[in-house]
Amino acid sequence: MPHNLDLIFTLTGGLTAALVLGFITHRLRLSPIVGYLLAGIAVGPFTPGYVAHGGIAEQFAELGVILLMFGVGLHFHLKELLAVRRVALPGAIVQSAAATALGVVVAQFAGWGTAAGVVFGLAISVASTVVLLRVLADYDVLHTPAGHVAVGWLVVEDVFTVLVLVMLPVVTGPEASGDLKGILLSVGAAILKIGVLMAFTLIVGQWVIPRLLGYVAKTRSRELFTLTVLVLALGIAVGSAKLFGASMALGAFLAGMVVGQSALSSRAASEVLPLRDAFAVLFFVSVGMLFNPAEVGAHLGLVVGTLAVILIGKPVAAFVVVVLLGYPMKKAVTVAVALAQIGEFSFILATLGRSLGVLPEQAMPALVVASVISITLNPMIFRYVEPVSRWLETRWGNKRKDDEPMADIKHADPAHRAVVVGYGPVGRTLTKLLRENEIDPTVIELNHETVHRLNQEGIRAVYGDAAQPEILERAGIKEASSLVFAASGSPADAVILTARSMNPDIQVLARTAFLREVQALKDAGASVVTVAEAEVALAMTEHLLTQLGATVEQLDRARERVRTDLGSLVGVKVGA
Repeated sequence: MPHNLDLIFTLTGGLTAALVLGFITHRLRLSPIVGYLLAGIAVGPFTPGYVAHGGIAEQFAELGVILLMFGVGLHFHLKELLAVRRVALPGAIVQSAAATALGVVVAQFAGWGTAAGVVFGLAISVASTVVLLRVLADYDVLHTPAGHVAVGWLVVEDVFTVLVLVMLPVVTGPEASGDLKGILLSVGAAILKIGVLMAFTLIVGQWVIPRLLGYVAKTRSRELFTLTVLVLALGIAVGSAKLFGASMALGAFLAGMVVGQSALSSRAASEVLPLRDAFAVLFFVSVGMLFNPAEVGAHLGLVVGTLAVILIGKPVAAFVVVVLLGYPMKKAVTVAVALAQIGEFSFILATLGRSLGVLPEQAMPALVVASVISITLNPMIFRYVEPVSRWLETRWGNKRKDDEPMADIKHADPAHRAVVVGYGPVGRTLTKLLRENEIDPTVIELNHETVHRLNQEGIRAVYGDAAQPEILERAGIKEASSLVFAASGSPADAVILTARSMNPDIQVLARTAFLREVQALKDAGASVVTVAEAEVALAMTEHLLTQLGATVEQLDRARERVRTDLGSLVGVKVGA
């Protein structure tokens, strides 16, 4: 079969299987990652039916890894990590060390060498960012002190894993020397190259990249902006490998960090992260294709041992660290349970270990099974965080308030907040009135210069398309009580539908030019719709009647008559 057909069939077959099984697992209230792994098993060579091309799937997976690491860097905020450093930094180090040591023990029982055990232990020591954020958000824990600790903890793990990805080829690769002096020299040279790469990317990139993105943003071309972000992510990743000998994953991570610190980070995330998610799906599919049921039966002890480390060893280590640091039981249980799973980084590290000849073939099937089971069980176990915490508090008497150790975290302002879409004449007036009445507005605007000016003036503004969930989330739509769509000439229904899906209780005020668009906005979830055609008719009517000496009661009756007549044309009540 021609190679180009293999590519198309692999892409289509893999994504189709992932869509079907991902939808099924979502309906079963499981993580879609489970469905993607099962899709890989379904299209893999060890199950009957259609078989995808493994080599092509791996190439797509490599692209997914680059975009995945770019996304991690894009959301990496040093301030958030520093806020929870007292528990996240020592906790992540101790828990990773404990999980790695337990992984070495499991590997020894499986008959592997120490190097394979260390790599295997490191792979099962890091949890899935995707799963952790999904579970914390589903149980409304993401924006609590416990959620901040769990996320900060995982950031430390992610950064540590990035360093491992960089150093592993140096220590175990074909060019690595066998003696200690040679290894130290190789490590030193690698660290020097990485230091130069980081300095070049973070210093030069900090000056060049935001200006480049700002220049492209002025074109108002969505395609050019998306292409620019992709070129930056892929270009820096490839340049890191070719010029500095570092991993493409590190280059992509650094590129994401630089873009994430600019005012255009929200727009970059909304444009590129959907592509990341698509290729990340293919990454999980390619991992699932490595699963051989026969290998699981032949190495059942390895699978059981791996699950024991993930579901028991890691949570216990995390729980003990948090409690010993003086934090409350609920926070300790929350962090422990949230980290009791493995995901994307585990497979990235294991894939690298296999390519370097460090990990044996049977390691990947064990990781696939452990990932599927741990990701499936994690949301179910999380339901028992509250009762288990209460039981532990009554037994050991740890009554410390949950917010005491987190005094350095600034919690959300409880004042009324609104999200304003568009900063034209209407949006500008509304924003001014909201601020004058002590309502905190966040503006979403597609003009980069306007966003920059507003942020300098102390008005929080986000650059991007309000129809993108990433942009609305950055603007705080989940915590806001009102959404005001003040933009002109833009489709409001997509924005309203997205906002309603993220915050069903939010009040939505929208504007439109034509009466015929009112019903669509109402169907999308708008609470109040202001129509330009109706307002013009009302203004003209009021002016004419006032000139003729109409009373206040007559003006009120005339306004109601105009609203009724105009509303009857489109079947809705105008002004309601």
